[in-house]
Amino acid sequence: MKSKSFWAWLVVLGLLALLPFAPEPWSGNYYLSLFTKILTYGIFAMSLQLLVGYTGLISLGHAAFFATSAYMVYLLTPEYDTANGWWVLFVAMATAALLALVIGTLVMRTRGIYFIMVTLAFGQMIYFVFHDIKLFGGSDGVYIYFPPEFTLFGYQLVDLGDRAQFYWFALACLAITVAVLMQVLRSRLGHALVGIKHNEQRMRATGYATVRYKVASFVIGGTFAGLAGFLFATQYGFVNPELASWHLSGDALVMIILGGLGSMAGAFIGAFAYVLLGEIYQDLTEHWVLWFGLTIIVVVMLMPNGLVGGLRSLRNLWLSRSARGPDKDRSAAAAGESD
Repeated sequence: MKSKSFWAWLVVLGLLALLPFAPEPWSGNYYLSLFTKILTYGIFAMSLQLLVGYTGLISLGHAAFFATSAYMVYLLTPEYDTANGWWVLFVAMATAALLALVIGTLVMRTRGIYFIMVTLAFGQMIYFVFHDIKLFGGSDGVYIYFPPEFTLFGYQLVDLGDRAQFYWFALACLAITVAVLMQVLRSRLGHALVGIKHNEQRMRATGYATVRYKVASFVIGGTFAGLAGFLFATQYGFVNPELASWHLSGDALVMIILGGLGSMAGAFIGAFAYVLLGEIYQDLTEHWVLWFGLTIIVVVMLMPNGLVGGLRSLRNLWLSRSARGPDKDRSAAAAGESD
């Protein structure tokens, strides 16, 4: 991890960790739930960023891994008792990873628009599996009445029924996601993925098994989408087939475009802005979807490189002005007056 990126993430995560200690209403249940949702979608967006922003694989079936993990939480949780959190989390993420391996192996022979359509088809297939099979509750969905327990030597490490502790747990999951994905990007695998995005033919000509690398990216992305699905199911205690629909995959795609392609920070910022704007517009107007969409269009038009690109441009402008100094500014103004 680059030093600047490391310290930036450390500061952001540290500030987010202080939210439960903030004065009311920021430390209330509403804001804790809202920011937990932001953290969950931040993880989901970063998992898709690995595919789209770094590998060049635009998937509209990414929500299938999110939903599969969420349904595994339901299947592994007893109706009238708590489940072992370590076991549920492992199985949920492993199932999402296995599904990503199967789908990834089948779709990696396609490219471009065909890849998008095939991933969409697989995503819709998973959607109808959850929708049509009674075990998964059909269109009504299913409920999870007790959150899993995370214990160590008989001691409860975290109470997921407590909003503040669940928020910190989600923040820890985000920190782990950032650390793992940034390490992946710094590795040989990460460099190969970026090379595949820019010129797959050249990478193949130099001896790289590009299909294997792309499948690896697909599996890693699916695994962390599974982590986000676990958090969602545990937070809301409700899972329905809509979690596997292409709409959620499209939402995640909008998040990374809004934040900035090719940037993990951009994926998180995009998720943050997407969720926050949605909450604000829902409170303001009944036709919030219209204004929400228009706002995103305007932002993308004004900042084609996303919010991260816009922030970088502002930082570069400020640094250039600081480098010029007040004396140069005054001399330039004087020269303009003399003219």
